[in-house]
Amino acid sequence: MIARGDLLWLGIGAGLAGGLVGGVLLGIGIALILNGALPGWALLVAAVPLSAAPGWVLALRLAQQQPPE
Repeated sequence: MIARGDLLWLGIGAGLAGGLVGGVLLGIGIALILNGALPGWALLVAAVPLSAAPGWVLALRLAQQQPPE
C-alpha cells in the first residue's frame, strides 16, 4: 500500500519539477519568438507536455516500489 507521505512527496516533487521544466521552456521559447526565431514556437508548444514528464517518471518509480499482488 502506498503511504500518504509518499503521495504527498510525489505531488510536491512533480509540481516543482514540472513547473521548473515548463517555465524554462516557456521562457526560452518566448525569448526566441520575440527575437524573431521561429524554433521558439516549437519550444512554446512542447512546454506543457514536456512539463508533465517528470511527474510521470516519479509516479512510475513509486508504482514500481509496490510489491506484486
